[in-house]
Order: sequence, then C-alpha cells, then structure tokens
Amino acid sequence: MSFAQNLVLVFVAGLVTALATGLGALPFFVVEDFSDRWNVALWGLASGIMVSASLFGLVNEGLAYSSGGLPVLMIGGLLAGVVLVEVADWALDAIDIEGGESNEKHSEDNQINHENEGVRSEDEEVHADGGGGHDHGEHAMEAEAFAEGDLRKLVLILGILTVHSFPEGVAVGVSFAELGFEGGIPILGFTVPLLAVFMTVAISIHNVPEGLAISIPMRAMDVSKWRMVGAAVFSSLPQPIGAVIAFAFVRWAEAFLPFGFGFAAGAMIYLVATEFIPEALETGAELPGEGHRELLAGLAVGVGAMIPLMYV
Repeated sequence: MSFAQNLVLVFVAGLVTALATGLGALPFFVVEDFSDRWNVALWGLASGIMVSASLFGLVNEGLAYSSGGLPVLMIGGLLAGVVLVEVADWALDAIDIEGGESNEKHSEDNQINHENEGVRSEDEEVHADGGGGHDHGEHAMEAEAFAEGDLRKLVLILGILTVHSFPEGVAVGVSFAELGFEGGIPILGFTVPLLAVFMTVAISIHNVPEGLAISIPMRAMDVSKWRMVGAAVFSSLPQPIGAVIAFAFVRWAEAFLPFGFGFAAGAMIYLVATEFIPEALETGAELPGEGHRELLAGLAVGVGAMIPLMYV
C-alpha cells in the first residue's frame, strides 16, 4: 500500500474516534436524565482502558524500540505528553471566549434563570455549570456557542480543542507505526497492527463519556438532540488530524518512535489522573460512597478487558 493510502486509513481511524464522541449524546434521545451512577462507571471504564492500553501497549512498544540502557527518548516523550496536557489546560483557562464576560458569571446567570423556572435540581446545576473538573469550562463554552450559533466562538473553541484533543489523536497515529508490517490483522486490504486496533477502540470508548459531559449542559439549554450530537463530534474533530501528523512523523523519523510512544502514553495517563478521575469523582459526589464503588467497578472492568487482549 502507498504512503497516501496509509494516511487515509489512519485518518479514518481518527475519524472513528471523533464520531464515537457523538454516542455520548444518544442517551438523551430516549431519557431526560442520565444516571450519575452510570456516568461515573463510564469514566472509570474509559480510565481503565486508557491506562491499560498506555502501559501495556504504548510503553511496551516504546521500550521495545529503545536501544539498550536507559530509554531516554521514551522518558522524554512521557514528560512531553504531560507538558502538552498542561499547556492545553492553560490555554482553556487563559483564553476568554466570552469576549469580556467570564465563564463564572455566565454560569451564575444560567443558574439563576433555571432556578426561576423551577426545573433544575442542585445536582443538575453542578453538571450544567461545569462543576470543578479540569475541562468543564470547555464543555460549557462549547454548549453556549452551539446554542447561540456563534461562529466566532466555535472557531476559537476549535482552536483550543486542537491542542486539547491532540494527545488522543497522537495516540492513535503512533499506534499505527507498524502499519503494513508482518504480524498485524488484515483489515480492508491493510495489515493493521493489533495495538492500533486496541488504541482506536480505547480512544473511542473514552470519547463516549466525554460526549456525554458535553451534552449535559446543552440539554439544560434546550439545545436540539442532533445539535448535541454534532457538538460532541465537533469537540473531537482535531483527533484525526493529530493521528495523521503523528503517523507521518513516526514513519518519517523511525528513530523517534520511542519518543512518540512515550508521548502518547504520558498524555493519556496524565489525562486519566487529572481529568477522567476528577470528572468521575465530581459527578459521583452526591452518590452513596461518593461514587467510589462505581468508579472502581468501571476501572476493574476496563483493565480486566484490556490486559488479556493486549497479550493475544
């Protein structure tokens, strides 16, 4: 297969992960509210899958490609992945999408309006206003932009999301490094690495609760269900681009493969520790046991499902 055909396949894999984000909005087609218990379990499942795929897939591959001695390049990649996630969070905090009106003020106004209508509980306010997690501001801003049809805000948000969603795309792209080599799975005429299949599935599953988190404040704003799906997919559009860039880089500079694997693993694990787990705990704060049982159950299922598959 030509290099261009390989790029198309990697782009399609990244696009699949982006489209999976839209699945997070689908529960609202059949129910008015989505149980916090299931939401916490979904975050736990995504976390278990991501950590397992990163440690037993990406890190193992990085070590395999590292020459004897200390895997300096892979360790450097791990640290670079952490830095990128922090830069993305800094960008979300630093850029004023509202054009002078703070997100906090906007959230307070929404809360007052809905309290006057008498249609929201305190628990719903926490979710719609963004809670206290790392990426809630992004969800609230995107929800408002879609509700208002504000093109300027959507373009600005897409720019931020390009940084914020890039690590997931990189993980997919790097996992395709051995595309076309022996030992892969035949798919559509391509020999696809097993790691690439698992990484694409893992990112897709991770994107489902991400899409749900985006949809919750939009439901409170009475945004149409299909617009909620579109907004969820929109949030992950940078992922196929990141996948193609990462794949092209590691195929062009094979000597940097350990760095690439480390970068993806570092970003994924750090995202789990600083965003997925806090998001789950914030969501489950009002549950019995503060949602710890649901989170641990999701983690156990995610890890238990991935470890045997990674060693097939």
